[in-house]
Amino acid sequence: MQSHIVPNNSFQFIDEILNQHNVKLLSLDPHKKIITSFVEIELLIRENITDNQLINNLQNTLESIVKSQLQNFPENIFWDFDFMVSSMLYQALNTEDDAVDFLGNFANKMVLLTELFGINSEIRFRYVHDFIYGFEWAKWVQKDPQNRAFIEPFSLIFLDYLLMKTKELIQRIHRGKSQSYKLCDNGFRNPFTFSREPEDEYRLLTHLAQAELIPVAAWDWNASPIWNKPFQERREQLALELNIQPQKH
Repeated sequence: MQSHIVPNNSFQFIDEILNQHNVKLLSLDPHKKIITSFVEIELLIRENITDNQLINNLQNTLESIVKSQLQNFPENIFWDFDFMVSSMLYQALNTEDDAVDFLGNFANKMVLLTELFGINSEIRFRYVHDFIYGFEWAKWVQKDPQNRAFIEPFSLIFLDYLLMKTKELIQRIHRGKSQSYKLCDNGFRNPFTFSREPEDEYRLLTHLAQAELIPVAAWDWNASPIWNKPFQERREQLALELNIQPQKH
């Protein structure tokens, strides 16, 4: 029997890629376990636009981002994409340049970030959680809220900041000047004092989600990112309350 082949320009193809990698598609949404499928995301996109060329470009952009995350963060736990897609679409429609050009630029920056932060680079982070769920963005905004509070977590401005940060971090690692980014005994870097082994990361983030202490509700197409809560402090406190052990180096 001939196997069903999903066309390359279908959002279902992205779901198939995730399935082929046997990813457990967990959502951080406190009200559901599994992420919104890309078939469902396509329906949300089509509620907002009818331009098939732009929709195909959105699909290609998402496919490249998903493939890069699978390659560079194979142990990632939570895979929500809803808000990132919504933000990407909104920015593309409101760009002063061509929307297709914007998507190409966005894809290049996102893929480069995953390559620089992932397991195939010197940084070797284990998860994309701090990026996708906005912890890094909230920390960045808190340093200069007057100028940064209205800059979105997936804006090109913030992506450019992260790209700059990776260069600085790699230089510090090379010079041995970054004690908080020492390699752990599991081969990953963890700037936190507490363990981020998968069972610990799962427990901590799900508790944070229940307590509404996730800066970007990435599972919500209409999310309103929040920066002005003590996310870092509460994360540390909750790790202690849950008796998550110190990170071993």
